[in-house]
Amino acid sequence: MGKRLKLFIALSLILQIVLIKILSKFPDVVERYYSNGIYQFIAKLMHYTFGWIPFSVGDVLYTLAGIYIIRWLIVNRKRMVKDLKNWSIDVLCAFSMGYFAFHLLWAFNYYRLPLHKSLSIEHDYATEQLINFTRKLIYKSNAIHHQITSNDSLMVVVPYSKKELIAMTPLGYDKLSEEFPHLKYEQKSLKRSIYSLPLTYMGFSGYLNPFTNEAQIDGLIPKYKYPTTCSHEVAHQLGYAAENEANFIGSMAAMHHPDIYFQYSGYTFALSHCLNDLYLRDPEKHKELFKLINIGILKNYEEMRQFWQSYENPSEVFFKGTYNNFLKANNQIGGIESYNYVVALLVNYYERNPL
Repeated sequence: MGKRLKLFIALSLILQIVLIKILSKFPDVVERYYSNGIYQFIAKLMHYTFGWIPFSVGDVLYTLAGIYIIRWLIVNRKRMVKDLKNWSIDVLCAFSMGYFAFHLLWAFNYYRLPLHKSLSIEHDYATEQLINFTRKLIYKSNAIHHQITSNDSLMVVVPYSKKELIAMTPLGYDKLSEEFPHLKYEQKSLKRSIYSLPLTYMGFSGYLNPFTNEAQIDGLIPKYKYPTTCSHEVAHQLGYAAENEANFIGSMAAMHHPDIYFQYSGYTFALSHCLNDLYLRDPEKHKELFKLINIGILKNYEEMRQFWQSYENPSEVFFKGTYNNFLKANNQIGGIESYNYVVALLVNYYERNPL
């Protein structure tokens, strides 16, 4: 690649940033022409290209890219001192191309219409609405839990393998798509990450590779959490980049799933979000409703807490903080912990469609 072309590509990074900032002001345009247009073609192409391969192509590509970058830095370490200008242009050129691919292949979805607008529901709610909905979720979760265990104090143990849970995930979207046709998940590209251990230490249960559109699942997390985690990552594949929106759609897909274990995971996942929000709004009411939850459900919550606690380390704070700032820089003001918007979507959706 010639020096002039490299310089042009490197400088185009500034133009890209400016254009994206402008585009973020027109979510209707992004929704119509990218999220429901260009992206649909890109996603299907990626799924047909990589979905059939049994291992994570994206993880392999990341590995090769990491090796190449380390090798390049070593080979060019002297050049960094002697020819800093051209060294910097090379680095910015590579970053600019990656930035362009990242947005074209997936990340423009960060700037689409907020989900409450596309669903035509409210995005605010009163504490009384939250209390009523949380109570309904408790009754529903308790009923499903009792149906599975026949004992209020037993923790639910999922009888399927993690591979089976991955394969079963699209069935929830088949059901959900009866109401929302655009959520049809046609070509599966959902895989266990080969970097499950590092993911766990970083505090993440899965991620979407934007360059291959493969949904990556942490193979170490307990099976109880698999249904909602898999469904969450599929929501990202369908073009919902915001974590809170993917949480809402993922929980909905699990709750609509024909399998009772998926339903249990989905309802208790939604319940955990409502309980967290209620604790912030009304600690006394939270304490009152918490007593109504089956002990077995609390044991599943404790199972997850102990799992993540066993992998706690200083790097988790760094990686989660970095990702939180990344989300905020990409139009997600609430960052990772956007419980109130997830709850707003749940409360207002089920105001219109009672449990």
